[in-house]
Order: sequence, then structure tokens, then C-alpha cells
Amino acid sequence: MRFTRLPFALCAAGAALTVLAVAPAAAQTNMKISISIAQNSHQGVAIDTFAREVEKRTNGRYKVQPFYSGSLGAERESVEAVQMGTLDLTFTSTGPVPNFVPDVAILDIPFLFRDYNHARSTLDGPIGQDLLQKFPSKGIVALAWGENGFRHMTNSKRAVNVPDDVKGLKMRTMENPVHIQAYKAFGIIPTPMAFTEVFTALQQGTVDGQENPLSVITSAKFEQVQKYLSLTGHVYSPALFLMNKAAWDKLAPADKQAFLDAAKEGVKANRARVDDDERKAVADLRSKGMNVVENVDKSKFQATLAATYVDFGKKFGQENIDRIKNYK
Repeated sequence: MRFTRLPFALCAAGAALTVLAVAPAAAQTNMKISISIAQNSHQGVAIDTFAREVEKRTNGRYKVQPFYSGSLGAERESVEAVQMGTLDLTFTSTGPVPNFVPDVAILDIPFLFRDYNHARSTLDGPIGQDLLQKFPSKGIVALAWGENGFRHMTNSKRAVNVPDDVKGLKMRTMENPVHIQAYKAFGIIPTPMAFTEVFTALQQGTVDGQENPLSVITSAKFEQVQKYLSLTGHVYSPALFLMNKAAWDKLAPADKQAFLDAAKEGVKANRARVDDDERKAVADLRSKGMNVVENVDKSKFQATLAATYVDFGKKFGQENIDRIKNYK
């Protein structure tokens, strides 16, 4: 058999093509982001949107993998992991955040915000942006304010219209000193507990009730273990996209902007889902057997906190509280 010798140039070209065929694509950096509640929720849509946008805006060089339902730890554990660098990112309510960045605790004062527009404009404006600057010194970068929603009370014992109705109820609360102080003033027996433990605690009667936004109440299926819902709207609960600072510092300037823009898109999707949940939740929960009290006397709840508000004024500075309350 006769072989034909190929020109050297063709051989070299063929070898080069072979190398190109097996060479890896541009290096991809994989990251993880977590939430403590289900994927089908206002938080799930936030991190799914963020992950998709990061990959798109960095041309696939960064890929963010979402984890749900506390599979990488409850909220406080996730924030700790981000701070330590064992987790790249998390999307969390601000419940445990004051344990890391104390300035954020001012946002947890009951009845601080009038409505969703007031809360969102405050956080997107100078007040909220100033608070974001408090994070880097703690080893964390806060990319954007998201939303958990206005918190409402549920329980298995009785309908709640006024503060007297909650006296003596054992209620799961977040690990948040401002919330705990206020709930004690209402006469509640606060029981701090990670969110991942709440459904079982309600089911077993370890606690009588809990308080959360409608988006959380519906996604967690609390109607299965709670009879009464009262639309107290007693605290507005923000949320945050948080990232490990060392991981952030490694990003090129253009990629930092891509992550920030992706977080903004995540917030848009997050808030839109909250709005949608708020429109549908009450009718949905009633249809599933919950007794819903819509006309809660909020003025009586606020009056019960008179002495507590004085304490908060000393702790946070009354002028700082008023600046938020009066923001337009």
C-alpha cells in the first residue's frame, strides 16, 4: 500500500485544530447562592433571576448555582458562611443581619414604614444606600436591597384583633433583638428559632404561632398548621443580596457591575412576586381554611409600644428614626 506524504503546513494545521478541539473553553467560575425558603417563592425568583443574569452578563464566565429551603443552612448560618467565605452568596431577610451589621437593626422597628412604596423608596434612596456601605468592613458586600414583605401574625389558638389577644401566646420570632423587645411589649412570649425549624415546631405545638409576610406564609404552607391569620403588618422585613467580600474583590470592574446589575434584576423579580402574592394570598389562605382578620386595630398595637419607642429613640437616635419615617 502506498502512502501519500502530506505537506508539512497541512500537518501543522491539522495538529493545531486537534489542540483547539480538546482545549477547554474560557475558564468558568462556579459560585453558590442560598435561601432558607422554597424555590417557588419571592426569594426563589430573586436568586433564580440573579443567577441567570450573572451568567448572561459575564458571557458564562461566572455561573451561580441556587440552593433552596435551607439546604446550605438557615439564614444566620448562611450569613456567617458568606462572611467566612465558605459560601459565596446568600439572599436573606434582615432578621439575623444586625448580629453582623448592627446599623441595619433600625429597619426592624415596628410600624416604621407606611407602605411598600415608602419602604422601597427609602431603601433605594440615600438612607438605604448609606446602610449598604456598612457591610464591607464586616467581610461582606451587600449588592442590593430586596424584600421579604410586611409581617403578619398567625397562630393556632385565637383570632387576633388587639394586643390583648396575643398576650401569653408563644410565638416563633427571628433571632432579632428589636423584634424580641417589641413582641415582649405586646405580651407575646417570643421564641427565637431558625426558619427551617418553624413548620415542625408549629405542627408539634412547641410554639403557638409565628409572624411572617404573606409570601412566606403561603410558600411555607403554614395554613396546614395554623388556624388564624391577622394582618397586623407590624414590621416591614427587607431582604439583601450578600456576597463574600474576598470573592467580590477578585472580580474585574466590569464583572462587579454585572453582579450589581444582576442583583437589581433579581430585586425587580422579587418585588413583583411579593406584589402578586399580596394580591392573591388572603383569598387563597381563606379557601384553605384559615380564619383571616383583616381589620386589625394597628393603633392599639402602636400605643402598646410607647415606652419601647422611647428606648429605640435612645438606641438609634430619634432623628434617624424620624428621617426614615418622614422620607418621601
